[in-house]
Amino acid sequence: MTLLIKNALTYIDKTFKKSDVFIKNGKIHSLGISILSDNADRVVDAQGKYFLIPGFVDVHTHLREPGFSYKETIKTGSAAGARAGYTTLCTMPNLNPAPDCPEGLKAQTDIIDRDAVIEVLPFGTITKGRKGSGEIIDFKSIADKVVGFSDDGTGVQTEELMRQAMTECARLGKIISAHCEVNDLLKGGYIHDGEYAKAHNHKGICSKSEWAQIERDCLLAQETGCHYHVCHISTKESVDIIRKAKARGVKVTCETGPHYLTMCDMDLQEDGRFKMNPPLRSAQDRVALIEGVLDGTIDVIATDHAPHSAEEKSKGLAKSAMGIVGLETAFGVLNTKLVKAGVITLERLVEMMSVRPREIFGIEGGEIKEGAVADLALIDADKQWTVEPDSFVTMGRATPFKDWKLQGENLLTIYRGEIVYESI
Repeated sequence: MTLLIKNALTYIDKTFKKSDVFIKNGKIHSLGISILSDNADRVVDAQGKYFLIPGFVDVHTHLREPGFSYKETIKTGSAAGARAGYTTLCTMPNLNPAPDCPEGLKAQTDIIDRDAVIEVLPFGTITKGRKGSGEIIDFKSIADKVVGFSDDGTGVQTEELMRQAMTECARLGKIISAHCEVNDLLKGGYIHDGEYAKAHNHKGICSKSEWAQIERDCLLAQETGCHYHVCHISTKESVDIIRKAKARGVKVTCETGPHYLTMCDMDLQEDGRFKMNPPLRSAQDRVALIEGVLDGTIDVIATDHAPHSAEEKSKGLAKSAMGIVGLETAFGVLNTKLVKAGVITLERLVEMMSVRPREIFGIEGGEIKEGAVADLALIDADKQWTVEPDSFVTMGRATPFKDWKLQGENLLTIYRGEIVYESI
């Protein structure tokens, strides 16, 4: 199919310029003003008010297959991503079997090849069985088939094990994407060890359980030369450690999530839809995260989309499963609370959701120019809507953003030149 997007505010050279974009054979064929529509099978008029951007990339999602398809499937998760304007999802290895060897990985990639409606790139594990302890995997055996390596959901517990992993990944030119959590510091906690926990008699998770491993790993990354990416940072100390490591020249990048940038522990309610790991931290932590976005310490915003069944999320803060869904709310929440509020520009948000993830993880795309892959999203930055979880495409329904009134929604998703979602 040939496709012509007319009159779009198009993300070109890191700014928005009005342009037509003609798409052919899965690529951007040409850009310009007043491209003739005669040769296009389909014409979409952006009316001079919709933004055409590189498709979003989420480097931290849980699509639950194989092993947990009652929570989510590759098909439903990738369709939810397409609805939200994502053209690439990187899926974490909390699976059964774990992708810690070629056979375990193939169980996942066979489903991706069959069911994904956009690009889905798997992570391999760091340790055998994704235990965070024991033995590292044979990285070379799956290195060319994964976007990176992670034990997400589990921190690598010993310095020597992480040193071995980083040394091998540096040799292979692969990235480690680390969930940082010191098990000995958790002490049964399940929300932030802060004001809300104390006021409501909940067990808290201390901030040091996160930042202590980041501090350790930044030193190891400096020693080994490994590219070290930190998952879902949530504390002010984490921001400071990463900022200082970058200043020393350490090859470290990081992500945070929409919920950490827009909520804190005093926004908690006695409901499982507010429970995730790491937890919502203090208001001071949230301010530090925003400062990290503003000064470039934080590279990427990723959702940590983590669907669970209704039953698993129905047991309150203490006993519900950790994790919330995030794909279908991410742009609306961030556009409303950061862009419309004047905290960052739309260009900066696109950089963090579309461009930097590709640069860090070596994913094709990120520019709208002749010859580039046509992985694109058409965004209405002013559209008003209310978060209604029952209308989600994802099988998960647990979101702390339920009933939020937002501005900004995806209208059209183009993957490899084909329309995979539209509501225009």
